Amino acid sequence: MHKIFTYFEQLTQIPHCSHDAEQLKAFLTDFAARHGYAVQTDTAGNILASKGTSKLALQAHYDMVCVGRAPEIETFEKEGWLYAKESTLGADNGIAVAMMMALMEEGRSCEFLFTADEEVGLVGANALAFDLQSDYMLNLDSEDEAEVYIGCAGGVDLFAEKKYGKARHEGSFYEVVVSGLPGGHSGVEIHKNIPNAIKLFGAYAKAHALQIATIEAGERINSIPTHVRAIVAATKPLPEEEHISVTPLSERYDLIDGSAEVIDLIDKVPHGVLRMHQTLGIPDRSINLALLSIEEGVCRFSLSARAMDNDGLAVVEEQVRQLFSQYGYIVRSEGKYPAWKPEVNDFSEMVCIKVAEVFGHCDYKAIHAGLECAVISSLYPKMKIASIGPNIRSPHSVHEHVEIASVERVYEVVQKIVGALCD
Repeated sequence: MHKIFTYFEQLTQIPHCSHDAEQLKAFLTDFAARHGYAVQTDTAGNILASKGTSKLALQAHYDMVCVGRAPEIETFEKEGWLYAKESTLGADNGIAVAMMMALMEEGRSCEFLFTADEEVGLVGANALAFDLQSDYMLNLDSEDEAEVYIGCAGGVDLFAEKKYGKARHEGSFYEVVVSGLPGGHSGVEIHKNIPNAIKLFGAYAKAHALQIATIEAGERINSIPTHVRAIVAATKPLPEEEHISVTPLSERYDLIDGSAEVIDLIDKVPHGVLRMHQTLGIPDRSINLALLSIEEGVCRFSLSARAMDNDGLAVVEEQVRQLFSQYGYIVRSEGKYPAWKPEVNDFSEMVCIKVAEVFGHCDYKAIHAGLECAVISSLYPKMKIASIGPNIRSPHSVHEHVEIASVERVYEVVQKIVGALCD
């Protein structure tokens, strides 16, 4: 197996969940210095390693989405793909980090940019404080081989909150759990009709006229939710259904006086593709109903909205604001990042040529997810950027896997690009 996977296995043993990747930051900083690179860091945790004069910067983020047992990661191979046991694998974006480590071991005269906390709102990219010298940047965070990405969606996270009073106790209490759903990426898999655990709970709660005490639902703002745990009251015995288990409780709990309103909101809040992009054949606008909690009477909804242009993103954001405002919720936005407008230029054409040399063909693509390319392009407007990557499936879920041979093929492309611009 290629040395990239030796490096990747090292990475899996170093915790690097978003907001908790200091150990990996120290490891990468030391690795770059030991291989003769000048190393800079900034206050956001970004790392820039450079050697000589280069026209090309390679870029990847070094945090990962931790679901399941992660950051405890145990990898295994199955039919040519690499998986992790009961956890996210971290191939997004650890494989790219491993590729960059392999290039540094070879002593390539490039700029190597490792960004922090990409998975929680492109935090590192938004706070970049380096004087990058390169004319071109190759981002390695795409997930389909033989494709050159030249555009991506913009996005914003939306949070709605309301305090409810107490309701009179009625009926018997139950724990209702929704589980066993596949989950998936809230951008690149939003069009696949993956079941949303919160929506399933909402339909069940409406059908049985439930009163709600507490809810804990969803995993991450950028993941399609797989799990709900709620304590509820009902006037009739509750049945179990597919993916829904029910446990009677002897203890009594405080119920909120807005159960019907919350259930109605779960039903009305949009989730999924709002509009397709007719030219690109991908979602143009979407919403992911990601998280829901009720604790001590306070109800909190969390959603991620995406659009392939900034005007469309503003429309979706306003649609969500208006809906929740009608119910008296306070709504705020966080982590907004711009769309990256698709453009073919001399750099993307060169990357496409190198891709075709390895794969026999090349396609230009845009992605309905946030790439750091959009933010970096806005910070360094003269820099030309393209993105490539190996076949990675089901990122942000315990089913994440990467094709081993694809990694080796894409690394061959990367070496060709680096050879043309860095040596």
